[in-house]
Amino acid sequence: MMRALLRTGTGATLVVLIMFTGSLVLWVGTPLAWLWIGSQIQGATNSLGAALGIMFMGVVLTIALIAMLLAKLSNTYRANRRARGLEDPGHVMLEGVLVVSAGLTITVFVVWFLFFAGASPVPLGIHI
Repeated sequence: MMRALLRTGTGATLVVLIMFTGSLVLWVGTPLAWLWIGSQIQGATNSLGAALGIMFMGVVLTIALIAMLLAKLSNTYRANRRARGLEDPGHVMLEGVLVVSAGLTITVFVVWFLFFAGASPVPLGIHI
């Protein structure tokens, strides 16, 4: 069943969509989750150092885990292409997905920061 799905273009599209979702989790979900966890640790222990240390270790481990999962998905995509008789593109699709998702994440953050968070690109007290 899985091999039959891998031989269709639908399987490749599904793998790319999962890679895209995983890369958004990498860029957005991981930092937000560990900021929240760190805030809970700092609130419970009143120790900023402990919160920062745990957040740092958690972010590094989470990123490593997600990177391994994304590499595995990339290998599945490559196997899909080979099963359909197409050439092996290497990890080009994963690289493209990571770049596009990072660009989208940065764009959304900048729009939120400038237009919705109440931030100003120029400090309000400075007159030019």
